[in-house]
Amino acid sequence: MNPKRNPWLWLAPAALLLLTLRPAPAQTPVKKYTIQQFMNTTRLSGAVFSPDESKLVFNSNQSGTVNAYEVPLTGGTAKPLTTSTTNAIYAEEFLPDGRLLYASDEGGNELTHLFLRQADGPARELTPAKGAKVGFEGMSFDKKSFFYSSNERDKRFFDLYEMDATTLTSKVLFKNEGGYFPGAVSDNKRYLALTKVKTSADADIYLHDFQTGQTKHLTPHPGEVAFSPLSFTPDNRKLLYLSDEGSEFKSLKAYDLQTGKSETLEKAPWDVSFGYFSRMGRYRVTALNQDARTVVKIMDTKTGQDVKLPNLPAGDVVGVTFADSETKMAFYINSSTAPSNLFVYDFTTGKVTQLSQSLNPEIDAADLVAGEVIRYKSFDGMEIPALLYKPKGLKPGEKRPALLVIHGGPGGQTRLNYNPLTQYLVNHGYVLLAVNNRGSSGYGKTFFAADDRKHGDADLKDCVESKKFLTATGYVDPAKIGIMGGSYGGYMTLAGLAFTPNEFAVGVDIFGVANWLRTLKSIPSWWTAQRESLYKELGDPAVDSAALYAKSPLFHASRIKKPLIVLQGANDPRVLQVESDEMVANVRKNGVPVEYIIFPNEGHGFVKKENEIKGYEAILVFLDNYLAGNGATGGGR
Repeated sequence: MNPKRNPWLWLAPAALLLLTLRPAPAQTPVKKYTIQQFMNTTRLSGAVFSPDESKLVFNSNQSGTVNAYEVPLTGGTAKPLTTSTTNAIYAEEFLPDGRLLYASDEGGNELTHLFLRQADGPARELTPAKGAKVGFEGMSFDKKSFFYSSNERDKRFFDLYEMDATTLTSKVLFKNEGGYFPGAVSDNKRYLALTKVKTSADADIYLHDFQTGQTKHLTPHPGEVAFSPLSFTPDNRKLLYLSDEGSEFKSLKAYDLQTGKSETLEKAPWDVSFGYFSRMGRYRVTALNQDARTVVKIMDTKTGQDVKLPNLPAGDVVGVTFADSETKMAFYINSSTAPSNLFVYDFTTGKVTQLSQSLNPEIDAADLVAGEVIRYKSFDGMEIPALLYKPKGLKPGEKRPALLVIHGGPGGQTRLNYNPLTQYLVNHGYVLLAVNNRGSSGYGKTFFAADDRKHGDADLKDCVESKKFLTATGYVDPAKIGIMGGSYGGYMTLAGLAFTPNEFAVGVDIFGVANWLRTLKSIPSWWTAQRESLYKELGDPAVDSAALYAKSPLFHASRIKKPLIVLQGANDPRVLQVESDEMVANVRKNGVPVEYIIFPNEGHGFVKKENEIKGYEAILVFLDNYLAGNGATGGGR
C-alpha cells in the first residue's frame, strides 16, 4: 500500500495507542434558532445590469415581500426600487433610458402582468388585459423593443407580442393557434423557436419564419424523445436546443438553420440543464444537473478554454448573467448551508466582488447542516437517490425523530440548495431525508418515466422503503418517522397517510393535491397546451376516473389515523382551497388531530415572509407535539 495514501501507517504503535487513548474533543453545543432568525436570511434571485453597467438590479424578500433592489457593482448597501407590501415584484430588464420592466401578479394568482417603472420611481401597467397571463420573453437585439407572451386573445394559448420601447404600443408577432409554447426570437428577428409538448417525455421543436410566414417542424422522430429549444446563436445561423435522443440524458446541440444538420456541443452522463451565449458570442454558458447539484461551465469561445473564477466560496455557481459589453458577469453561489449570494466578476481585472450577505448574521454558519447524497434500494431493486440532513450534536445511542421530504412536480427534484425550513427543522433536532423518488428529473429518462400512471403507488413505495435506510443509520427512531411535502409532495403526504396508514407517524401537507379528478378538471386555462401531457402521465378524468378516484386521498380519508397539518393558499389556481377544506373535514371525522392554516394572500406557494414564518413555526410546533412528543426536541422556536 502506498503510504502517501494512508499516512497513519507511518505512525509507530505507541503513537497509535496515544491517539486511541486521547479523549475526543468536546463538541461545541449547537445553538437553537427561531424561525424568525432563519427567515431573516434574505432570499435573492435574478440579476439585471443597468444600461451603464454600473449597477445590478435583483429581487429580494428583505422587506417581507419580494421587491426589486439595486446595488453598485463596487459593492455597498442595496436600495429598493420598488416597495410593494402586497404583491411580489420581479425585475425583468432595463430599457436603454433606464426604465425598468418588472412582472407581478395579484396575491399569488399566477396571472402575471408587465409593468414599467420610470427612472424616478412611478410605474405603469403595460399589459392590463383582465384575466390574461403575461410572460416577458426578452429584449430585441437593438433594444428598441421587447417581446412578451400573452393569452389575452385566447386563454388557452400564448401569442407572441412585440412592444415598442418608446411608444409602448404592441403588435402580435405570432398568433398561436397550434398549442405551441413560444420561445426565443433570433437577434435579426427573422425566426421564432416553438415547443410542442406531447407528453412529459416527448416534445418537438418548430421554427417559425417571420419572413415567409411558414412554421417548420424541425424534430420529427419515432418513439418518445424530449426536444426543447433554448436560444439562437448571435450570428443567427444556429438554434441551440436540448435533446435526449438516443440517450438517457439530455445533451446540448446546435441546429444549423441553413443545412438542417445538428452538432453536439455538450454531453455528459447527466442532463444538460441549459446553454446560451453572451450577447456577442464571446462566452458560452453550459450547466449540468449533476447528482442534485448545478455544475456550470463558462467557455471563452476565442480560446476554447473554460473561464476560471478565482477565490469563490464553496457552493454551486448559478444564475449566470453577462453584461452587454461582455466585460462583466453576475452570478450567484448557493449550497445546502449557504443561501444564494450575488457576485460580479470583471473579466478585464479578474476581480470578483460579493454584492450581498444573505445569511442572517445572528446565525452561525457552523451550526448549519450540509446535505449528503445517499442512495438506497427500493422494493423492486431500483436505486433511489436522496439527500440526508443529520442534526449536529447527536450522542452515542441517541435516536431522533425523522421526516421524509417529498418534492413537487411530480417530475421535480430536491437539490442541494439552501432551504430555511430544512435548516430550521434539522436545527431543532429532526433528521430529514429528501427523497428523489422514481419520477424525479435529473436521473435519466427511464427513471423519470418510472412512475407514470403509478402515482401514489410505486413512488410512494420508494418513500416507504426509505424508512429501512433511516432505521439502519442507528440514530433514527423507526416509530417516529413522518412525511412532509409541498404541491405534489403534499399529495404524497396525504397518499402516505391514506394508503399506507401504519407507515408514517405524522403528515405535513403544504399546498397538496387531495382530489385528482377535480385538480385535472380545473387546471388553469393557460395549461391547455400541456393538458394532454398531464393526462397521459397522470390520467384523463374523462376516461380514467376510476383510477384517479383510487389514487385520490380525499376518497380514502377514512383510513387516515395519524396526525396531520395542512397549509393552503386561498388564491391557489392549481390546488383549489376547496380540496384542502374537504380533506381536513373528512379526516377530522376520524377523530384524528388535524391542524389547518389558510393563507388569504398566497397562491401555490409562499411569497410573503410573514406567512412563511407563521406556517413553518406551526409545522415545528406540530412535529414537537405529535412526532417528537411533548416538545422533545427542545429549544426556542
